[in-house]
Amino acid sequence: MLKTRVLTAVCALLLFLAALFYLSPIFWMTLLLALAVIGSWEWSKLAKFSLSGSIFYLVLTALIGGELLFVLSRASLTNPYTTEFIWLYAVTLGFWILVAPCLLKLNLPIKNQTLLVLIGWLLLLPTCLALYQLRAIDPLLLLGFMIAIWVSDTAAYFTGRAFGKHKLAPTISPGKTWEGVAGALIAVSIYALTWTYLAGEKTQIMLLVPLLLVLVVLGIIGDLFESLMKRQAGVKNSGDILPGHGGILDRIDALTSTLPVAVFVVLIFTV
Repeated sequence: MLKTRVLTAVCALLLFLAALFYLSPIFWMTLLLALAVIGSWEWSKLAKFSLSGSIFYLVLTALIGGELLFVLSRASLTNPYTTEFIWLYAVTLGFWILVAPCLLKLNLPIKNQTLLVLIGWLLLLPTCLALYQLRAIDPLLLLGFMIAIWVSDTAAYFTGRAFGKHKLAPTISPGKTWEGVAGALIAVSIYALTWTYLAGEKTQIMLLVPLLLVLVVLGIIGDLFESLMKRQAGVKNSGDILPGHGGILDRIDALTSTLPVAVFVVLIFTV
């Protein structure tokens, strides 16, 4: 199992890096749309939509996502820092800092179908837009934010295994601990300082360090929220498209709550 997990992770990372640096914008947009479509199918299963409802949701996601990405791509041609969708990033930020923590605290099943439809789109569509826009601004900037999340996840896992005693959310994700959270914050702090030093952006340290630490917290909330949905659906993984890892949502759960916020902050401080 571990061998399969590692092999899948390595292959996925290499393919992602190749796509990030070498795909043309149109093919990058196509890849992101495919990501949204697969994610919408997995979300429909977690939300327990009917088969016809799942298909309809998938088609609508493809149409809406395609239109949003097309509009963003046109706007990004003249200005990668376009604020065309800053309102959507702001709504996403509001969801993750206000709504999602309340849902996690209540730990009650979400049964309203309309609400589930909207939440699914709020998870997937802003994330795809953020992936497109951050790449348009600078692929290395997007990679830097994603590495911060990967560092956070890895540090939380190993710190939690080594020192974890106090459960973070035992009824939602028993494996997560407060010690793991502390390890993630320390590791990402070191990463942020290293990033600013290597990039020669010492004057921006007052922004980058707190931003990445906020992303750590939001990433944990995103991870917990997907765990909540899986627990309510009675499944271990959102899908099985990635051997040893589960589904697309299992791999991007922390990105859904961080990348839209990251691009929102970037736009706020550059326009």
